[in-house]
Amino acid sequence: MPKLKTKSGAKKRFKVTASGKVRSGAAFKRHCLEHKSPTMKRNARGMMTLSEPDQKIVLKNWLRNA
Repeated sequence: MPKLKTKSGAKKRFKVTASGKVRSGAAFKRHCLEHKSPTMKRNARGMMTLSEPDQKIVLKNWLRNA
């Protein structure tokens, strides 16, 4: 059976922490920022930890070797 490869797009979008949690960039920061509140834009900076169900999906389907 061949080796399981990590999806190359997922390598660029997700990071796995030492404790096994998955982090990704915050959503809703791409366009139409003049309509969004400063608080929302400030809170969406940096990386966010994914929810448990989303972490399972990412680790199972895309980051198999993490």
